[in-house]
Amino acid sequence: MVELFYTNKFLKSAKKLPKQIKKKLSSELVILERNPFDSLLHTKQLTGSLVGYYSFRITRDWRVIFNFIDTKTVKLIDVAHRKDIYK
Repeated sequence: MVELFYTNKFLKSAKKLPKQIKKKLSSELVILERNPFDSLLHTKQLTGSLVGYYSFRITRDWRVIFNFIDTKTVKLIDVAHRKDIYK
């Protein structure tokens, strides 16, 4: 089990999500708390300018970027459509 820490950027972006995506995000965060590498999340380690960060899928098109502060703490950085999130 990990503790989730939300950045202001994440909270601001999450408020703007479509209602259906917000609902799905809520259930995905429960899974993330239990196991950040659960196969349902499709967690990926990022490369390039985002080395040290990870992403997981909310849906096929929506992603969350996060990193580990330590082994028991996850910091949620941002949530956005996949065409925008990695910029």
